[in-house]
Amino acid sequence: MQFRTLGSSDLKVSAFSYGTWQLGDKTYWGDSDWENDKASVFAALDSGINMFDTAPAYGKGESEIALGKALGNKRDDILIACKVLPEFCEPTLLRKQCEDSLMRLKTDRIDLYQIHWPFYHVTNEEVWSVLQELVKEGKVREIGLSNYGSENQDEWFDGGTAVSNQIGYNLLTRTIEDEVLPACEKHKLGVMAYMPMMQGILSGRWDNVDDIPAARRRTRHFSNDRDSTRHGEPGCEPELMKALGEIKRISEGLGITMADLSLAWVLANPAITTVIVGGRKREQIERNLRALDIELSPETVFELNDVTAPVKKALGTRIDMFCSETECRSK
Repeated sequence: MQFRTLGSSDLKVSAFSYGTWQLGDKTYWGDSDWENDKASVFAALDSGINMFDTAPAYGKGESEIALGKALGNKRDDILIACKVLPEFCEPTLLRKQCEDSLMRLKTDRIDLYQIHWPFYHVTNEEVWSVLQELVKEGKVREIGLSNYGSENQDEWFDGGTAVSNQIGYNLLTRTIEDEVLPACEKHKLGVMAYMPMMQGILSGRWDNVDDIPAARRRTRHFSNDRDSTRHGEPGCEPELMKALGEIKRISEGLGITMADLSLAWVLANPAITTVIVGGRKREQIERNLRALDIELSPETVFELNDVTAPVKKALGTRIDMFCSETECRSK
């Protein structure tokens, strides 16, 4: 396993982090088997993954509970990243949210406490004050951001600090490249890339849009005619499916799977500190790890960027993949 320093912190994080949304949210991901969940956590541990990312929003706290239960006496061997939703960033609520997460995780500290999405109903100063109290009390080690655009970052750093920004990034979702990644570099933020497989769409499992499960057709890639979307935009389904076909062609030419190629592409970006992958079975975790041994040539990276450029152009620079421009949660 490769390890990298997370932004300006002293945290050394594995190139792959383990995302635990799938462990607890049965409504979104379907029923899970506890033994498989536990096996997947231990597969991540055995592989050298040391960062485990969770949030109370995942299954209404069930993800945190499942992770705490699975880790047991291994807690001190790893780093836990957790989040707080913007609606709970009000000072009177923020502390309780953190302490409730600590209780569900069965731990006395959160190594990286992240603001899940930017908030606008209270001031940054108020939130920063509470976060600093939690750090002084040892309940939080480092502060992180999540889904923060370039403007959001500048506003936050007017009075606060952070060590990371967790953002969606994959071959089909490259909206962060032009503005957000340069802002992260300016503020010395480590970048945690989530959704590197675009919730399985980059695995090559589905050959047409209609076959993709409705819950995974919520992003701005898909037409507003789809019941699962809320963005009210036309989407870019033709560009999406053409890009998937080209990625498949490139992967077959290299003799590797689309999934391996897609993960290797994210890992190859020097701006990315760690890539968050999920999995509900040991074999899924082990399969993801193959990408660590794949070194893509500059020519392959260029070709992948080229064939996905039409999707990037269609989506623009707005990093909120789920909402319309007027309802966008990030700026």
